[in-house]
Amino acid sequence: MNPVKPGETARTPWIVGVSGASGTPYAAAVLRALLAAGESVDLVVSRASRLTLLDETGISFRDAHWEADLREWLSRGADGKPGTFQVDIAGVRHWSAGDLAAGPSSGSYPVKGMLIVPASTACVAGVALGLSKDLLQRAASVTLKERRKLVVAVRETPLNGQTLRHLVALDDAGASVVPASPGFYAGATHIQDLVDFVAGRVLDAAGVEHGLYRRWTGELGNGT
Repeated sequence: MNPVKPGETARTPWIVGVSGASGTPYAAAVLRALLAAGESVDLVVSRASRLTLLDETGISFRDAHWEADLREWLSRGADGKPGTFQVDIAGVRHWSAGDLAAGPSSGSYPVKGMLIVPASTACVAGVALGLSKDLLQRAASVTLKERRKLVVAVRETPLNGQTLRHLVALDDAGASVVPASPGFYAGATHIQDLVDFVAGRVLDAAGVEHGLYRRWTGELGNGT
């Protein structure tokens, strides 16, 4: 477990927001790595993302059965194969996306920061404009106003000028914008390797230690 730092409580979680963009395997990889690092997680799964999750994995994410649904989701590899991972979700607390009275809606609720993965262009726009249509957007706005770490893993292509301006606004506000853009220099041989690379870069931006991908050493040919 990570040590408690000054100003933190015994449970000072990372908020992980999952929006409706394609890329639910990225979110799963980030969640697994956070838990493996001994971090606590407050999870917010938007309504739109539940449709994406159902489409990409066949899993229905239900508030009343979130623990069972989350276990099934996190156990799957990026290729959709069940039982690929064994994950202890004891460190996860789930908040309904419609619960605007939830802990993460207030700046007095102690958290380390927030990771939005994947982030849709609609989510990017909502956060950049300071909207709070749901808990995900509200938590992101609180994260920015409290000057906490916000990482936005945008997953869309191509990007139009409006979205690019929203991303610049987020960067100006102190957020880290991490496009869900896999790198190949780490020697990827499987779809999970590409997913883990993006998840690892998200965690790099958050300052969370992990071993999801092989880092560049300055020597050519190590990726083969």
